Formats: sequence, C-alpha cells, structure tokens
Amino acid sequence: MRGWSFPLGRWLGVDLRIHTFFVLLLGVSLFATNVVDGSMWRGIVFWLLLLLAVLVREIARLTAAAYYGLQLRTVLLLPIGGLFSYANPDSAERALDPAVETGLALVGPAANIAFAVMIGSLMLGSSFGINLLTRPWITPLYLMRATVWMNLLLGLLNLLPAYPTDGGRVLRGVLTRTEGLAQATKKSTGVSQIVSIMVICAGVLLRSPWLIMAGSFIFIGAQLEDQGVLFQSVVDTVHMRDVMLTDFSTLSPSDTLEDALYKAIHSLQDDFPVVRGPFLVGVVSKQSIIDALRAEGNGYVQGVMSKAFQVAQPEDSLGAMIRRITRGRGLSLIPVTEGGKIVGIVTLQNLMHSMSMLAEHRKRVRDS
Repeated sequence: MRGWSFPLGRWLGVDLRIHTFFVLLLGVSLFATNVVDGSMWRGIVFWLLLLLAVLVREIARLTAAAYYGLQLRTVLLLPIGGLFSYANPDSAERALDPAVETGLALVGPAANIAFAVMIGSLMLGSSFGINLLTRPWITPLYLMRATVWMNLLLGLLNLLPAYPTDGGRVLRGVLTRTEGLAQATKKSTGVSQIVSIMVICAGVLLRSPWLIMAGSFIFIGAQLEDQGVLFQSVVDTVHMRDVMLTDFSTLSPSDTLEDALYKAIHSLQDDFPVVRGPFLVGVVSKQSIIDALRAEGNGYVQGVMSKAFQVAQPEDSLGAMIRRITRGRGLSLIPVTEGGKIVGIVTLQNLMHSMSMLAEHRKRVRDS
C-alpha cells in the first residue's frame, strides 16, 4: 500500500501519506463537475472537503493513539479513512489489545458524525429554507450540504462490521477474546467481503458512485488483510531451526580489521557473528569493517562490533524473528543460540533461499 502513496510531510513526528486512489478521485471530481456546470473550482473544493472528512477522523484517532501511549510511524490516508503504521512492535501489539482496538475504532466514526451534526446545525441555524434531505446528498453543486453527508456517510460506513473499517476492528476485537487473533481476523475478513458486496449492490440500486467506490475499497482491504493472515499463519509454523544457516563464518574480537576483510572476501555473508570461544559477544557487518578501515586504518573487530543485537532460540518462530528484525532498525542478522552458544544464523540475505528450499523439502515429505 505504501508503494502506491505520496508523502504529505510530518505532523507531530508522524509521516502523513496519501494513497494514489485518493489523488485519482480528484480527477474524477474535476471531470464530474465539469460535466455538470463547467466549474473546475467546485471540483477541487469538493475533493478538499472529502480530504477534510478523512482528516477529521484521523486527527481524532491520532489523539486517541496518543492517549493509549501508541507510537506511530505513518498514517496512510485512503478515501474511507486511514491506516496506521506503528513505530515499534510493542505499539503494534498493544494496538491489537481488544480494549485499545475498540477505543481507536469508535473515536473515528464519532468524530465524523459529530462534525456532520455541527455543520448541519450551523447551516440550519444560519439560514431558513435549507433542506438537508434534498437529493443528491453528495454533489459539488451544494458544497456545504455535501460536507454534512460526506462526514455522516464516512462515519456510518466505518461502523459497518467490515474490516478494515472501524466496525470490522471492533468485531475482530470481540472475536479475539474467544478465538485468538488469527482466527478472529480470518472470520472478520470473511464478513467484510459479504458486507462490501452488499454496499456495492446498494450503490448500484441507489445510483450512488460513492457507495460503489466505498464498497470496492472495503473489499480490497479485506482481501489484503486475508493475505496478511495467510502469511502470518505460514511464518508462525516455521521455526528458526528450519531456516538457520549452520555453515557460517565467525570473527573474533581480537581479529584485526584487515584479517576480517580478508575473511569477508571468501564468504558470501554480509554480517558476521563475533564470538569469544563458543559464546556470542557481538555482531559486525562487512560494511562497518570497510568504513572503519577507510576512516581510521587497521584496528580490531572489538572496536567496531555492535553489542546491541537480537538473539533467537532454535524453536522460536520465523514470525518472532521478523518482529525482532523490525524492532532493530538496520538489523539484518539474527544469531541463533542455545545456552549462550551460537548454533546458527539467519540473515535477510539467505532467508528467501532457505524458505524456498524448506517449501520444496516439505512438499517432498508430504508426497512420499
């Protein structure tokens, strides 16, 4: 999803991005307005009002996230809302807590509905003869009325039990209490696909392109989430013992950098465990060795190795390893240890190769 988006800058330390589909809606809005009355400025303002409705929702959710102590990295703006990317695995895991997920889910629709009521009340109180129920409700010809219905529709859509809407997150939170996260997500995405088709059908019957587009976004989001659940279920069945390299090179803290570089020439590894006897004491990358040699000349591995690293056990799942790599920025090697002694390594460099070989091995075992 990030690859189909554009940056909007940073707000309170959080990267804001807007999805390409949102930008394409600007073209649709300009075309529709030009057909109706030839006024392009109405199309631009109409699109900005839709962006405003999404921002009202996301500002409320950002405030709630800060209240729950969640650290965000990115907010990706979509026409039906936004997707959070968390700055660390701890925040991501805390966000899946049913109470936190429910709180984050309810504040967005509440903000949109409250904003719609406020704007509608101002319109009715400031001028007589305004009928908010006149159709079409969402049209660039009546921008203030469109603002009311955009926010109301966005709030109500996000109350539907269809992931990734807020109602879908509440449903998943409820199911998680009894069935676990993976099964709860799978069930909620199944419900989401049914609800999205119902929204699309309602859009066709009511001749509402906005409902059709909203249903389509919900359907796509449900498909993406279902793929994510499938991926998670696969990686959680693979253990570090299954994919770790057992034939690897190590360095000693007392090795000189020139000796280490010579060893690196004859190894396919980009990162090396540093051991004292059988015990792991650090990790060092090939690039760190080269940079140190260029900057300061020859020295010892002990001076450039990192002592801050994540360690896995042979029975840890691959999913746990991926979360460790996410936790450590720039980390590309996970040593696998038993009793403090290194027994293998997993690197991003070898992971895809190991996974493909493991898949082939499991297939042959099943077929035999």
